[in-house]
Amino acid sequence: MQAIEDILGINMIDLLSIMTGLVAFVVMFAVYQAALVRDPMKGRVKALQDRREMLKAGLVTTKRRTSQVKKADSGGLMRVLADKLKLLQNEQAKKTQALLVQAGYRSNEALVAYQVARLVLPMLFGLLAVFFFYGLGVLPDKKAFYPLYSIGAVFAGYKLPDLLVTNAKLKRTEALRKGLPDALDLMVVCAEAGLTLDTALQRVAKEMGRATPEIAEEFGLTSIELGFLPERRTALLNLAERVDLPALRGVVTTLIQSERYGTPLATSLRVLSAEFRNERMMKAEEKAARLPAIMTVPLILFIMPALFVVLIGPAACRMSDNFINR
Repeated sequence: MQAIEDILGINMIDLLSIMTGLVAFVVMFAVYQAALVRDPMKGRVKALQDRREMLKAGLVTTKRRTSQVKKADSGGLMRVLADKLKLLQNEQAKKTQALLVQAGYRSNEALVAYQVARLVLPMLFGLLAVFFFYGLGVLPDKKAFYPLYSIGAVFAGYKLPDLLVTNAKLKRTEALRKGLPDALDLMVVCAEAGLTLDTALQRVAKEMGRATPEIAEEFGLTSIELGFLPERRTALLNLAERVDLPALRGVVTTLIQSERYGTPLATSLRVLSAEFRNERMMKAEEKAARLPAIMTVPLILFIMPALFVVLIGPAACRMSDNFINR
């Protein structure tokens, strides 16, 4: 430590502070770049409008137009880093992409941000641990555990992106599970009214937009894919892959069979709706049956003492008065 300070001419605490600040700045800049939602169509439309105005003014040259196209096609800092480190070219990256889609992150930069975060956060957490433990001397009575704490910080930084994505996936899946029965009932109404599957999905997506935006998003995307994909079965299978929910997979299987064998859509959806309704009723009855066992502990801890005070309190007060009067 002293040799490094003599060579650099700077205190070790100051050096660690500078390194930590630089790493934190790079991480925050990378996260900011990844969080920006870029709409390619919006950028292209704006570029076309600007180009028209510049053409009218006679200020556009071939070189300038070429530079604009190159600037529009250039990637972000994190994508360049991920490409150089080949973080997006393995089989695990495909599984990670599917996990991010199930968590609701559909952006093209989501995978890049995730992989770069798994690479940068362990180093950042490790530097912070070194700074706090070896630089500032936090917990001086436990210096023997400094290496263990530092390794734990690195491991926490490595697992933090996984925990965040998994938590987002669980929340989104739960929201989809709660909103699916209502969406299916609406689809039954739409099918009985004579609407096709594409139109029914669009209508349900419109009606469920405020109550369950996750259902509206998935059904709206499926409706779009049904319109332009060469096989309708592929669009329905994509819906099952985007949502990790067995109930929705059953709906997709029913819709595929209905499309394949010509079964009336309203009949198939009505059967599924009845099954979901029965399933919800069974879950409600199961929760109601567990209430007596669950309420035993609160009853003993909170209700019984108050009941004893109410029943025994007056008698205890009278007995106390009698003893005092004697």
